Amino acid sequence: MKKHTGTPNKSKKIHRSATKKRAGDEPADAGRFYYKGNRHKQLRAFVSVVKLGTLTRAAEALYLSQPTISLQLQALERELGVSLLERRRRRINLTDAGEALYELGRPLVEGWDTLDRDFQARVKGLQAGRLTIAAGTSTIQYLLPELVRRYREQHPAVQLQLANVTGKDGLALLRADEADFAVGSMLDVPNDIAWAPVQHYDPMLIMPPDHPLAAKEKIALEDLSPYGLILPPQRLSTYRLVDLVFQQRQVPYHVAIEVGGWDVIKEYVAMGLGISIVTGICITAADHARLAVRNMQQYFPQRSYGVVMRKGKFLSTEARAFIDLIRPGLLTHRDYDEPGHSAR
Repeated sequence: MKKHTGTPNKSKKIHRSATKKRAGDEPADAGRFYYKGNRHKQLRAFVSVVKLGTLTRAAEALYLSQPTISLQLQALERELGVSLLERRRRRINLTDAGEALYELGRPLVEGWDTLDRDFQARVKGLQAGRLTIAAGTSTIQYLLPELVRRYREQHPAVQLQLANVTGKDGLALLRADEADFAVGSMLDVPNDIAWAPVQHYDPMLIMPPDHPLAAKEKIALEDLSPYGLILPPQRLSTYRLVDLVFQQRQVPYHVAIEVGGWDVIKEYVAMGLGISIVTGICITAADHARLAVRNMQQYFPQRSYGVVMRKGKFLSTEARAFIDLIRPGLLTHRDYDEPGHSAR
């Protein structure tokens, strides 16, 4: 009887020992199930790598180590049974399967990130949201006031921030997701940026009413050579555009004053300190009373102003509401939603 009763106990001990041994012999499976247990983290890592272009940038953005990002990507590819990324030395490209997953996964990841804010906005009617728009001084001063007024009337509780930045700094805010979108003018569009022009303005020559050129209805580019120009600083696109036109036509010119701000330039011109080429966006009815204005479209290109955003950006409810005031349905075409590698 004793021998018979001892055998089952021994068998149980052996079974428990074998179970523990098997569990300890499979650390790789434990790791596999750990990564498999959080599909959201895998998708988040994948979407970040695609948007930012490298594992290093994705790791920095998610506050993770690069090996962790790599493990999450490997687990995702293993579980889906496909290759998602082509890993090359300087950048990462999507496979066809990766393109399909990115299109499906990006709205899920970015929607999750803004779930609390979007839920509050939906329930309270845009009463708990925040919207950051990057724009230059001229855009904020001349283009946005009426839009901001209408937006505030419709959504008074949204916390609205207008970030006054140059074009380069505005792109940096977009790429860092520190601005929902930008409004302004663009000459060169990077491959990771979507650009939808809305308003178009002619280039204008402005001068004092008693200036010698004011007596002429049609003014040639060569007519400007004897007079000093007042232009924005060289780092800004207006200066570069004016310089390019004169250089291409081999017409000599000289800059008398470099100064920022259309209002300052107009004031200096009105004082007789020089003439200037400005964008029509800044010409008001009051300016026609104190300045002579001539359209120079035959020499200088129009400047287009519109909405700028990072490709693949998930627009919040607050952002979509503002863009719809500019033009309903703007930036909803699939082309604007494609991923693009940063030009940084």
